[in-house]
Amino acid sequence: MEEQEWIGGKHSLLEALHAGRTINKIWVAEGAQKHLTQPIVAEAKKHGVIVQFVDKRKLDQMAPGLQHQGVVAQVAPYAYAEVEDLLARAKERGEDPFLLILDEIEDPHNLGSILRTAECTGVHGVIIPKRRSVAVTATVSKTSAGAVEYIPVARVTNLVQTMEQLKEAGVWIVGTDVGAKEEMYRSGNVLTGPVAIVIGNENKGMGRLVRETCDVLVKLPMNGRLNSLNASVAAGVIMYEVLRRRRAEG
Repeated sequence: MEEQEWIGGKHSLLEALHAGRTINKIWVAEGAQKHLTQPIVAEAKKHGVIVQFVDKRKLDQMAPGLQHQGVVAQVAPYAYAEVEDLLARAKERGEDPFLLILDEIEDPHNLGSILRTAECTGVHGVIIPKRRSVAVTATVSKTSAGAVEYIPVARVTNLVQTMEQLKEAGVWIVGTDVGAKEEMYRSGNVLTGPVAIVIGNENKGMGRLVRETCDVLVKLPMNGRLNSLNASVAAGVIMYEVLRRRRAEG
């Protein structure tokens, strides 16, 4: 992994500062809107982080392709968690594990959106594979509005082995598949208790072995002419259904 990474955007930087992530330096574009930059400059001073004002073109060169809103920071590499950490997080909160397993999500905007919703719905952690999957990047951080600083992400070598490990820990694995027989709202108690929701690849869905390893498959009801949703939207609908059921039980 690289020794340094870049993040940009007001929310990403503020949450990184609040969360205590190691930030080496912050660059602010001269002439950037003060309502975006002033909170960051003030927070950086509290943490003793150096802030330098530069021409906007320098930021574009440092973080090409990143919509940085005039603020860019050089940060320590993202620290991935272990699967055990996610289960421990649930135990510390006195809650049944609520996890998300992403099978080869490729779009950083999808991952960022999923992490943002996961943080909002009380997910204890997200699991992604090391291969054929987007990692936690600057674009993911910005799209998540800083949620990457609060929702742990575990990066594993083998999703199927990890799913078996979770089963042994008493976690019910629920896969999402447009071809499933059971609709989510008619799925009984499968979304209650210790649960891990599996979201498949944006184009091909879940891999065969991942699908076969799930305890049960569910689908979202579709009343329109299309038969599927964007991966991050589908994940959001299901995460909020789990939260709704937990609130109802509480």
